[in-house]
Amino acid sequence: MPLKAIALNCTLKSDAGEASSTDAMLAIVNAAFAKQQVEVTETVRVAALNIKPGVTSDEGPGDDWPALRAKILAADILIFGGPIWLGQPSSVAKRVLERMDAFISETDDRGRMPSYGKVAVTAIVGNEDGAHACAAQIYQALGDVGWTIPPSASCYWVGEAMGAVDFKDLDPVPEKTQQTAAMMAASAAHLARLLQAAPYPGQPGD
Repeated sequence: MPLKAIALNCTLKSDAGEASSTDAMLAIVNAAFAKQQVEVTETVRVAALNIKPGVTSDEGPGDDWPALRAKILAADILIFGGPIWLGQPSSVAKRVLERMDAFISETDDRGRMPSYGKVAVTAIVGNEDGAHACAAQIYQALGDVGWTIPPSASCYWVGEAMGAVDFKDLDPVPEKTQQTAAMMAASAAHLARLLQAAPYPGQPGD
């Protein structure tokens, strides 16, 4: 079956019309996935939604998480994009991870979480060091809630320390960033196809 991916932009900017360096990075990553015959169905500006605090899959009236959760789980690959703030993933990114905590108690009859058999990668931008630290935090959380992380699973760009240049302002995009995106997409698509053909078995039945 054809592979589908969804991209999350965890910028702090809630206005989808406001330029975001994470969107610029996701455009590079999404194009790399297209070359691997993976359809990126949507890029979601998470801060534009009302994702309520909590650790369940539905926090009541007005919560936009249930609809976003359904879109995420309908995809084979999650592209988790976001900026670095204070050396850490954004608060928006952390909110998404917190809501996925519910997966732990939503297992099937073989103990598999809804995210089992699905692949996740990261796309990170920032003007300070912290890309590896952010990826490490995100990967640990995603692994805890059932996602599979491929090799070369992070595409990132970090600007000069205390600099003022944003990724969205770069022209041209650094060749190394494009190469990294291409390798990440190839690894993720390959792994997703393997898991699609041979899903995780989960715990043995009685």
